[in-house]
Amino acid sequence: MTARSRPPVLVLMGVSGSGKSTVAALLAAGLGWPFAEGDDLHPAANIKKMAAGNPLTDADRWPWLAAVRSWIHERIDAGEPGVITCSALRRSYRDALRGDAVAGSGLAADAEVIAGAGGGAEVFVYLRGSREAIGHRLAARHGHFMPAGLLDSQFSTLEEPGPDENALTVDLGPAPAVIAQTIVDKLGLADAGSWRPAVGR
Repeated sequence: MTARSRPPVLVLMGVSGSGKSTVAALLAAGLGWPFAEGDDLHPAANIKKMAAGNPLTDADRWPWLAAVRSWIHERIDAGEPGVITCSALRRSYRDALRGDAVAGSGLAADAEVIAGAGGGAEVFVYLRGSREAIGHRLAARHGHFMPAGLLDSQFSTLEEPGPDENALTVDLGPAPAVIAQTIVDKLGLADAGSWRPAVGR
């Protein structure tokens, strides 16, 4: 992990059904940090496509990733922390979110985001679980546009963060509140905000 001189922007990543939104909301509430649900930044056409059971292509994803990167950039540029969810399944997607130029994305390099990410201002938190465990969670979920049938496509796309990335991997076994506390402890965030652990969650 990169040493940080300021509170980071946390990017909760992983496949659909891994608990990104739940854990991110607990972190944001406990730390008192701004929170954005990455799925809300999808163009309407993407949501319609996924709801119909069709996986997104890279051409579909880049405009969405540009919107996520913009939100991250605003936080880093202001020197402020934040929490956002984004599947960020491929290394190239994470590189784009770090501010790198990625071939075919239409996104130019963003020097300010790159500098912030290099200084530890952007940290990916990968919520890792087995296909079976996440499949059970996704099948039980209601009110979300992502059908369970797309999970295999997401696992096929997934490239887990490498050791050279500024990322923390957390397994999904414990309750969401325990996962959030683990993230705070491992990243040393208890003093970065007015951390209030969730109770009974």
